[in-house]
Amino acid sequence: MPDINTDITKAAKDIAAVAKDATYVVIGAGVLGFQQVQVQRRELMGKLQEPSTIAERIAAARGDLKETVHTVDTHVEDLMDRVEEIIERVEAVFAPFEDRLPAQAQEITKKAKVQAKDARVQLRNMKPTAAV
Repeated sequence: MPDINTDITKAAKDIAAVAKDATYVVIGAGVLGFQQVQVQRRELMGKLQEPSTIAERIAAARGDLKETVHTVDTHVEDLMDRVEEIIERVEAVFAPFEDRLPAQAQEITKKAKVQAKDARVQLRNMKPTAAV
């Protein structure tokens, strides 16, 4: 029977070694899992702290929008200048004919000129676009 005792002792040592190795594997897996969770937590925290980049994007978009509004305002003002030049040319062409019109028609053309002039002044005083 001494052989059985030796075999049981050896088997117990082997079982203890396997249990020890299994414990190390479980602990190692737990440490790796914890580290992975920490990495994911840090990535999530980084993503949650990105509103500053969103704010920067919004500020850049506002800057682009202001620049575009300024460009549109400039084009609208140029267009208004051209329209006024055309109106002045048309008035200059028809001015000699006004004297030949009947008195009532002359009154109407004078009133129309005054109203057109007032409308041009009002258009000039209006802001083409709203401030951003």
